[in-house]
Order: sequence, then structure tokens, then C-alpha cells
Amino acid sequence: MTTANAASMDRRVARTRKTLQHALLSLMLRKGYDAVTVEDICREADIGRSTFYAHFTGKDDLKRSGLDHHLRAGLLSQQKQRTGKEKFAFALPFFEHAREHVELYRALVSKGGAATTLSMMRQIVTDLMREEFKRGKSADAPREAAVQFLAGGFMSLLVWWLDCGAKLSPEQLDALFRRMAMDGAL
Repeated sequence: MTTANAASMDRRVARTRKTLQHALLSLMLRKGYDAVTVEDICREADIGRSTFYAHFTGKDDLKRSGLDHHLRAGLLSQQKQRTGKEKFAFALPFFEHAREHVELYRALVSKGGAATTLSMMRQIVTDLMREEFKRGKSADAPREAAVQFLAGGFMSLLVWWLDCGAKLSPEQLDALFRRMAMDGAL
């Protein structure tokens, strides 16, 4: 296979994956995650089941891929751009993303889809926290314990905020998270 053919193939693969992710998002917003089937996704994307399974193992894998591509990559990029002493540089962009896509977040965590989505999102936050601790000086507690504690607190705050209708601004939520993470809850 020539380089031109490989590049063309990569574009087709990327286009197919993007089409499938868009179909899943569209269906989730209309039906909720639990009600969506692989067959629904294929029909919406106008793609055969064999093509779907050539790219993903199931709808959870498709969802994970979308979160990794859109959320993790964007937040890691923003976190790395914010050099210096700013702690938790990913937090505000994460909260802003959640506010901009609040209906999508609600669809992602609807009914039975909540457990897998929250687990996927927690892994993203955990990875971002680990990156944070690479930049800072060593903490008193073992790093991984601190990473897990802060990631859990971040996720709890995010879910609480979404469940309450995201009434605080992303900036207010970011300030609240930073204050609690740095100074304690009260």
C-alpha cells in the first residue's frame, strides 16, 4: 500500500468513526443512552453492522472513544498550554465544556448509562490529575492517594452541579473546586 493510499484509508477510517460518534450523540439526545442500540447507530449513520464492529466492540466502546477524542484530548492540550503555577488548569475548561454541552452530559449519564459514563469520565479526570502532579512538587501524602482523592471530589462536584441544573457558572464552580481542593471543604 502506498503512502497516498494509507493516508486515504486513514481519512476514511476517521470519517467513519466520526460519523458513528455523531450518530450516537444524535440518538442519545433524542432517546437516551440506554434506549440506543448498535442497530440504531448503524441506521442513523447509514453504515453496516460489520463496518461498525470493524471500528468498535460495542456502543460503550464508541462512547469511550468519543469521550477520549473530544474531552480528554482537548483538556490535556489546554492543561499543557497553561504553564506556570496555575493549579488544576483543566478544571475550568472541563466545567465550561460541561456547561456548553449540558444536554449531552445529561444524556450520557441517563439511566443505566450513568455508571459507564461516570467511570470513563473519572478515568479522564484521574489522568488529568496525574498530569497535574507531574508538574507540581511532591505532596505529603502518596501521590496516587492524592490523585484519587481529588479526582473523586472533582467528579462528585461535577455530578452535584449537573444534578442541580448547573446553576453556578463554570467560573464559580472552578473557584469552589480550587478552594476545597487547596484549603479543605469548610
